[in-house]
Amino acid sequence: MSQPRLVVVGSGWAGFYLAEFLSTTTYSVTIVSPRRTSAYTPLLASAACGLFNFYLAEEPVRSKTRKCRFIKANVLGVDFGSKSVHCAPAFEDDNTVSDQVFELGYDYLVLAPGCIPNTFETPGVAENALFMKNVSDAMAMRKLLFDLLEKASLPNCPLERKRELLHVAIVGGGPTGVEITAELDDLAQRELKDLYPEVAEYLKISIFDVAPYILGAYDQKLHKYANEALLRRNIAIETNSCIEKVEKHALYIKDKGRVPYGMLLWVTGNKATPLVMNLNVRKTEKGLVRILTDSHLRVFKNKGLDEVYDDVFALGDAADIHGASLPTTAEVAVQKAKYLVNVFNSRYSAHSISLPFTYRETQLVSYIGSRDGVIAGKGDREGWTGRSAWLAWRSGSVIWTRSWRNRVMILLTWLVNALFGKEIAKM
Repeated sequence: MSQPRLVVVGSGWAGFYLAEFLSTTTYSVTIVSPRRTSAYTPLLASAACGLFNFYLAEEPVRSKTRKCRFIKANVLGVDFGSKSVHCAPAFEDDNTVSDQVFELGYDYLVLAPGCIPNTFETPGVAENALFMKNVSDAMAMRKLLFDLLEKASLPNCPLERKRELLHVAIVGGGPTGVEITAELDDLAQRELKDLYPEVAEYLKISIFDVAPYILGAYDQKLHKYANEALLRRNIAIETNSCIEKVEKHALYIKDKGRVPYGMLLWVTGNKATPLVMNLNVRKTEKGLVRILTDSHLRVFKNKGLDEVYDDVFALGDAADIHGASLPTTAEVAVQKAKYLVNVFNSRYSAHSISLPFTYRETQLVSYIGSRDGVIAGKGDREGWTGRSAWLAWRSGSVIWTRSWRNRVMILLTWLVNALFGKEIAKM
């Protein structure tokens, strides 16, 4: 008897966990994703700023010990009637291959395509900004930063030009934007002062956000603490900033005009992928467009909230549970993936469905630089700040990493960095 075909769309936090732990003796598992690696997104800023090598911030989907099939492709659509997914090879530099579309049949389908950066249709963002979604983004950030430092170090570079080149503009005051700011400032205050003594003092970091304050997910006491800590380190915080357009070397802010920059990082949030927008299923009506599921993660049909596809599931940032909305975080994605692995590895049947998914709340942690951090409260317990919060955040670098090899290498890299400093020359 042939194995049921289980197709997983996406290789992010949820998709990769499924690829790693689904029983390949019970199912014929296929992962379809445009990326052959899965990024540890909380580690990208640290890798970009030299805390450890880039390869430690991602994991390959293909593995000797992982017996699932991988196809590097984009899923364009799903035919729920014929139980097939419409795919196109994901090779942007080779149109002859990318145009050769194909179909994949499934018995069970898991949708975890993630999201894409939300530019809010601001003119010029897609062409001029850097994002922080995968390792290639982190590599681009590191390369540009050191190119700018070298340009500013040229003997014929005027002072005003130095200031423009070394202005790092970060759009987005959420945890990602603040953590990138923190890592960059740590790098500037330590290694860069010694390596670029002539220009390091001109490096300026600015956070721009349309909201009235940064780290809005935290309570007022904590986001006020973070704001004051960053200001003490001469980081500019420009809240209530509405960006109207972006050009190659400048962004334009309503009521403030032109602001020159050398590097622009856009970390404002997510929007739905074209696949999610095109699917004929029930979706959320407000905010980020997400696929709606029941409490067992089965996808609702577009005919009514009481009808679901028994063979189609959705999780990760692209999905949400009807009546029990959860944030788009790695923790939520992994918990849902663990639940679904248990469902399938227990030989899933629509007639003998398991207990519904329940989310175990964890504390939100953010690094704000200079070995300081903030941790949100949980239940009756208040949040806290300081070195213990930083240690809790930094330990996440090890906890989130899935392989013991990478965990050991991260710890060894930290030890070497503490003894001899970062290998900036190899950046």
